Amino acid sequence: MKVLQPLRIEEANENSKAIFSNIKSKVGMLPNLYASMGVSDKLLGGFLNFMETLKSGEFSKKEYEAIALTTSQANGCSYCLSAHTAIGKMNGFTEAETLDIRNNTISDEKLNALVTLANQLVTQKGHPAEETIHHFLEVGYTKAAFAELIAIVALTTITNTVYHNGGFDIDFPKAQHIETLQTV
Repeated sequence: MKVLQPLRIEEANENSKAIFSNIKSKVGMLPNLYASMGVSDKLLGGFLNFMETLKSGEFSKKEYEAIALTTSQANGCSYCLSAHTAIGKMNGFTEAETLDIRNNTISDEKLNALVTLANQLVTQKGHPAEETIHHFLEVGYTKAAFAELIAIVALTTITNTVYHNGGFDIDFPKAQHIETLQTV
């Protein structure tokens, strides 16, 4: 049952309407994901605030998108893969690199350590291998980055789960090789 369907602006409460208006002014549109999250202004507002806080943290924009792509691949979310592929490309990744990130085969050693750890956080339910954590730290990431990585994986998992329980179309260019993933 698809419970979390996108709200039309007139259906939203006043707080969600204000958030929707802010998103539209920044992005130029109201993505279906955010329109669905807006059923709870606390969820949407808190999510966006936490996301902005993390985006000013330890990771570059490219690294943030790599984490989001890896998490969305591990969680099988075609919506978020499409969104983060588009955003990743806007931040300098090639199409081939977005696919390599999703497959944990990106050639850059530091980026590969990042996506391997992100993937293990999802697939091993928060219990990555010690050698994976060690390699992440060895290539130059800090303990603060590790803590923020956990948070970005968690935030991305929220959006993945909203999509899995939503009734909405992908409103970004569809990412390659998502045919076998859940779609509406």
